Amino acid sequence: MPEDLNYYSTLIAVADDCPVTAAEVPGGRGGRPTVAVFQYELISGAPYGLTQEDVLFETWLRRQDLPADLTAERRAELRKEFFSRSQACLRASPLPKKHGWGLLFDQDGRIALCPMESEEYRRLVDGAQAGQDGGVRVLKALRSRRS
Repeated sequence: MPEDLNYYSTLIAVADDCPVTAAEVPGGRGGRPTVAVFQYELISGAPYGLTQEDVLFETWLRRQDLPADLTAERRAELRKEFFSRSQACLRASPLPKKHGWGLLFDQDGRIALCPMESEEYRRLVDGAQAGQDGGVRVLKALRSRRS
């Protein structure tokens, strides 16, 4: 695997062009789960339990038509293969781009969801703008459209 792709002590804030004013649980499309659904399930199901790399790989894995009972060796091979190519980071995730979820990474690189309307989210974003980040770096999610 290339260098560490994880974020540490960072909030990925919602994109400037996020269409919602409060976090929403993403839904499927055409009867199938979307990337947003998979990422939401992974992160909400294990707050501060997974890293960005874990979420990216597990999301990709769930979208493949592979047997559910993969061996640990096969999973390791697939993970190595997956990260041998460039991967978009979670700043491009639909959760902060379209669904109003901030992605809060702790000092160990593990993620939890942080709803944009929450007091914690506001405190972190306002603190970063005032130069008082409390040790948490704030990065904006990527915009959906060019300005």
